[in-house]
Amino acid sequence: MTKSTDSEDKLADVRGIYPMLYAFFDDRGGLDRAAMRRQVDGCIDAGCHGIAVGGLATETNKLSTEERRTLVEWVAEQIAGRVPLSVTIAENNIAGQSAAITHAADAGVAWVVLQPPPVRGASEAELIRFYGAVADASPVPVGIQNAPEYIGIGLSNQGFASLNKNHPNVSIIKAEGPATYIAGLAEATGGVYKLLNGRNGMEHVDSLRAGCDGMVPGVETIDIHVAIFEAYMSGDEAQADRIFAQALPLLSFLMTSVDHLLCYGKRLAARRLGLAEPNDRAPAQQPTEFGMQVLNRWSKDLGGL
Repeated sequence: MTKSTDSEDKLADVRGIYPMLYAFFDDRGGLDRAAMRRQVDGCIDAGCHGIAVGGLATETNKLSTEERRTLVEWVAEQIAGRVPLSVTIAENNIAGQSAAITHAADAGVAWVVLQPPPVRGASEAELIRFYGAVADASPVPVGIQNAPEYIGIGLSNQGFASLNKNHPNVSIIKAEGPATYIAGLAEATGGVYKLLNGRNGMEHVDSLRAGCDGMVPGVETIDIHVAIFEAYMSGDEAQADRIFAQALPLLSFLMTSVDHLLCYGKRLAARRLGLAEPNDRAPAQQPTEFGMQVLNRWSKDLGGL
């Protein structure tokens, strides 16, 4: 099989619901392998189309390079080929990102997503050169996380068009924005990208209508998002809208901010997975009594995963 054919096969997997895994920690502060295994199995049992790890919800900013690689290895081993795996690459220079991609590819990932380097003053041309240098050496398809609201830096729609034209291996965008932004991005890039939206699926159905191939939500609502996606893809948009409308108060509460999601979303995920109250890695937002009341109110009808 040629490299290009393998890359095309992996791009075909970029569709559907890819929950972003949480990093669970044990009571000594290290990564909890048993909890990660349970999380992977819970997502697959709920019907996810793939699994993602290493993003903002994985608290990648609190993980060492070694811990990031450990999570990739654990998750890939637990998936055991049942669904594709996507890994977000968060190293902050070209050499680090390239090494992380090599490690991920060796573990069997289907595709990777690059986070921008933490340089808010970098020009768009510099970002494109950075992404292109990493992507040109990647053995797997490359995506870009465009989340200026959360990361503080990103590309314009025209920047994405130029990036793919000059570096075709950059073929996926994990956007973090409203459906109106997705529609403009899809139009400006002319269908050359596979598009996914994050933001915990807050605009799931409209994102699909705008041109998304799938979503990257939280683990705690994975079964809901699978149901929405399958209903929409079957042609029953009305049913997709009904499921989404019922879940929207919970999704909106959870996605107040990334720290808020990590505080309440991870606790809901642990509860639904049958895990103990999660241990936080400091510094971390702590739940309030009222916050837990709100969470419990909007999630009271959810069963286990």
